[in-house]
Amino acid sequence: MSDAIKKAEEFLKRERAFRLGELLTESFHPRTMTLSQTASVDLPGAIRMLQSVDDDIPPAVEKVLRQDSYRQLVEAFGEALRAGKRIYFTGCGATGRLSILLEAAWRRFWRTFGQVDSQLGRELADCVFSVMAGGDFALIKSVEGYEDFPDFGRYQLRERGVGPGDVVVAITEGGETPFVIGTAWEGLDAGAKVFFVYNNPTDLLCRHVKRSQEVIEEPRITKLDLTTGPMAITGSTRMQATTAELFVVGSALETALVRFLKVRLSPAQTEKLHLKEYQPDDYCRVLSGLLEQLSSTEMVDVLARATEFEEGIYRKQGLVTYAADSFLLDVLTDTTERSPTFMLPAFRKHDDGLSPCSWAFVKDPFRSTQEAWFELLQREPRGLNWGREVYKKLDAPTILKAKPPKLDNSEIYKFMIGNESDPSRTDAPDSALVAVIAEGEAGRPVRTALEEFGSKYKKKAALVIGSGDVASAADTLFEFPCSLTDSPLQLWHHFAVKLVLNTLSTATMVRMDRVIGNAMVWLSPSNKKLVDRGSRLISQQTRCSYEQACVALHEAMEEVEAGRRQGREVPSPVALAIERLQGER
Repeated sequence: MSDAIKKAEEFLKRERAFRLGELLTESFHPRTMTLSQTASVDLPGAIRMLQSVDDDIPPAVEKVLRQDSYRQLVEAFGEALRAGKRIYFTGCGATGRLSILLEAAWRRFWRTFGQVDSQLGRELADCVFSVMAGGDFALIKSVEGYEDFPDFGRYQLRERGVGPGDVVVAITEGGETPFVIGTAWEGLDAGAKVFFVYNNPTDLLCRHVKRSQEVIEEPRITKLDLTTGPMAITGSTRMQATTAELFVVGSALETALVRFLKVRLSPAQTEKLHLKEYQPDDYCRVLSGLLEQLSSTEMVDVLARATEFEEGIYRKQGLVTYAADSFLLDVLTDTTERSPTFMLPAFRKHDDGLSPCSWAFVKDPFRSTQEAWFELLQREPRGLNWGREVYKKLDAPTILKAKPPKLDNSEIYKFMIGNESDPSRTDAPDSALVAVIAEGEAGRPVRTALEEFGSKYKKKAALVIGSGDVASAADTLFEFPCSLTDSPLQLWHHFAVKLVLNTLSTATMVRMDRVIGNAMVWLSPSNKKLVDRGSRLISQQTRCSYEQACVALHEAMEEVEAGRRQGREVPSPVALAIERLQGER
């Protein structure tokens, strides 16, 4: 019996807790069932199809913002600020990156606030922390398997010093991630106030996932059910699920911040810092207005042009490098998430001459790599420094105990996101530097960056969200003239950048045949949940049994891993298994 078959049988026998096909976030959305077919003949129509699923968000979050659980979240944040306690956001994958984004937005505000009151600014900047499975290294590149272990979540949160009176917001799109569930239990054991945020119907989770049921039925944990429905791309929770989470949790944090400061500042200071307290109706109204603007005929046409621009570069085996300043973290998040979602080459370290280059990458044209990391996070990175003794204590899998992965800051700095020259990107058969600018950013430095930093690229483009003046520096301009409301944490800017980039990157990958219908068959099964999803997709596409699909997937995974070790750009094991099973008929 081959090693692949043994692993498949082990999964089928022991990992029934990761059979998640009944969850709403794993189901097919009826409005996008013909997405790939539509995209091949009517790109604007496909983009409108993707955007139509975003319309599921406002009614879902409006209901949440009226619930007592949301009021409790706002009040818990306020109490923590007044008492000098800490607020922790925990997550993995897309929700881990969301947690880091919330912390960075918080820190960026207090850096600005330092001009008003430097002492208070320093004190409050350090009260929000993010905890992502695998540490900050996972912001760039997923750390395989970490999300499968609740004790890893417990340990990472414990390392950050959670204690009595703190607030822990455990965020998981599906509501079933073991790592995030572990942080919820650790927070409760430490005496913190714990909130559990998820995107599947509560009764469905309780019926099908025991670990979720245990958290949901714990009366000391406050639950926020943010169900919006199926994702536009099946299972791709980086889209609607994470957008809804950013909206609800970000709105609660911003409301608590405004209330905290309004009793401490003069009216003039309040106005200068845009400290307007929005009511739930206000937040929902502005969100609906933003979605409406982005789905206008004009905006859809711009998105279609931007998609064709990026697709054209990839068709020539070219590379896209995004440049950004204040919103570099938002751009990096979308860019790095393309790798596991669509099985693209992951970001490559500067000392790695074997692995293929990532199709898309990010650069800060104004700073060196180490400075860029600090600016992106608004702090030093927090890599993990776990040795064998930690993995042994956590009863980790044998492979982790035998060879702990390198996840510390020295490894993070090997991803050269600064302004250092990178011939591997500029010397590709085709190359483009695409500046991403959001309203309110200074236009002149960006123009200078395009003119000077972009000189080695074959194409220069600018993607402007809101208003911005970079036309003279870009060969190609993609403008999204939506109105962005000012707020302390710049929530509306973050929403707009996320919505535009999510749609652009997804539409591009659909055009590159990485999606069949609305199923992302080109995915990287890097954890147990994704092995289950991959097996289900293979079964659905080939009409074989789940068990046969699981074996075929593991055989394909074994072959693909061998190619990856040789430095080749490899296919998705899911797509490979589908092709083989269909060929056998």
